[in-house]
Amino acid sequence: MALTKEDILNAIAEMPVMELVELIEAAEEKFGVEATAAVAVAGPAAGGEAAVEEKTEFDVVMTSFGGNKVAVIKAVRGATGLGLKEAKEVVESAPKAIKEGVSKEEAEELKAQLVEAGAEVEIK
Repeated sequence: MALTKEDILNAIAEMPVMELVELIEAAEEKFGVEATAAVAVAGPAAGGEAAVEEKTEFDVVMTSFGGNKVAVIKAVRGATGLGLKEAKEVVESAPKAIKEGVSKEEAEELKAQLVEAGAEVEIK
């Protein structure tokens, strides 16, 4: 039985962030393409502040792991479900997105955990 589009999408939806990044890189390499979104350039929308307030998905980006790398690795592991090696690689490659496309509440919660562990974090 061949895999359906829905089977593939469900498998991708269940992947941890780091595995998804590796999958995208492998696909880019195999097919010779680049996975960047096409963006149309447009003038600012009327009521530009309203557009900013409507943002529902946020990225949590660690800019530095600070002075307590071990605690930050533990926090990253807990938040992402990554293994020790993968979490260490993520922490050491700062600035790095820890989670992408999360709700404001989840982003704030993750930021608080990482800051408490000693990392410098931004929400974008």
